[in-house]
Amino acid sequence: MAAAAVRSLGSSLGRNLREIRVHLCQTSAASKGARDFVEQHYVSLKKSNPDFPILIRECSGVQARVWARYDFGKESSVMVDNMSADQVATALQTLAQSKP
Repeated sequence: MAAAAVRSLGSSLGRNLREIRVHLCQTSAASKGARDFVEQHYVSLKKSNPDFPILIRECSGVQARVWARYDFGKESSVMVDNMSADQVATALQTLAQSKP
């Protein structure tokens, strides 16, 4: 399911967004879904959007969260603690399609 969400995003990330940041902890169980998402889908997302900034930020003890930065510096985020990789992909897809 996550692969389908990533494919549906394709090269359309730059349409509404200016940047994506994924904050996660390297070791916590709550960030496992975010880590799995990065391991499984970062490469395909980056290949589809080579000039689009997709940033992975790791910090011990941080809550897993996906941030989206839009035009004029507006930002939105979704908490992805205790989510699976599929749920993280769905959260990213929701952020990519929304307009703040």
